[in-house]
Amino acid sequence: MASLERHWSRITPLHLILLPVSLLFRALVALRRTLYRSRILTSHKLPVPVIVVGNISVGGTGKTPLTLALAQQLIDRGWHPLIVSRGYGGAAQQPQQVNADSDVLQVGDEPLLMARRNLCPVWVGKDRAAAAQAALQAQPQCDIVLCDDGLQHYRLQRDAEIAVIDGVRGFDNGFMLPAGPLREPVARLRTVDAVVVNGGKTSPSQYAMHLSGGIFHNLFDPGKTVAASHFHTLNNHAVAGIGHPQRYFRHLQTLGIPFTPHAFPDHHPYSAADLAFTGCDAILLTEKDAVKCTAFADARYWVLRVDAQLDPALVDHILRKIESHGRKTA
Repeated sequence: MASLERHWSRITPLHLILLPVSLLFRALVALRRTLYRSRILTSHKLPVPVIVVGNISVGGTGKTPLTLALAQQLIDRGWHPLIVSRGYGGAAQQPQQVNADSDVLQVGDEPLLMARRNLCPVWVGKDRAAAAQAALQAQPQCDIVLCDDGLQHYRLQRDAEIAVIDGVRGFDNGFMLPAGPLREPVARLRTVDAVVVNGGKTSPSQYAMHLSGGIFHNLFDPGKTVAASHFHTLNNHAVAGIGHPQRYFRHLQTLGIPFTPHAFPDHHPYSAADLAFTGCDAILLTEKDAVKCTAFADARYWVLRVDAQLDPALVDHILRKIESHGRKTA
């Protein structure tokens, strides 16, 4: 898959060969959605409103920062959110709560990142409907569910769908998997309740989002923080094992930081040997990567926290959608 991803930005003979497989995949995706919509396949309705955050393409578009920002805005409006995730990359099958000291190999990197933000309860499970049901039983104060990366998880009924797209990359060559990056056709965006564009231009019907952050936290000594200027004269190595590493590298460039980039596969399980860089003064990590490096970090390891800046009108719009479904609003 990784070799294909490098070519998704254009059309090559390889992708044309894969096009019949993509057409079959598209047909199966449409059939699966139809089976759920016609109730031939069973979906589960929760006793509280459900907001699904997802995308129609593989790779990083900013779903996790968006989910955290939505959680914060809901808290500010008096809600008590619960975040539910598949826990991709983790071994957990049955529903379980994620805590700040959870094993990343068990719960996955993104859920652990969200739990360490300490905004609201975070639960994982292969079946997100079952995970949400277990979480609500254990924590009845929660009155709304945010399903991270759940757009295609139709077993869980939803009151509102938010799709986030990369405003720089768009949809690359526009093909379905495996010839292109799409999990669902672009037409799927017409059925969601809100489209959020992470960077780049928006249309009048879309909502803008951008990532901000310029403070680095020391992974070895979490109470120590520095500004970007601390790294301007150092020999820095930047590490990103996320869906779109170039976004992180571009952000560091905007902060005026010189660095040698190291892109790893998404959800890469790091070891100390992976980051044994010669003559290195500082190793600059994303939050998602940092949760997998804590065990072997030394004083050179720094973490950049980024936050999604959202249009407040997005949450107002989503809450109106929930109210239109007959759900109580706070």
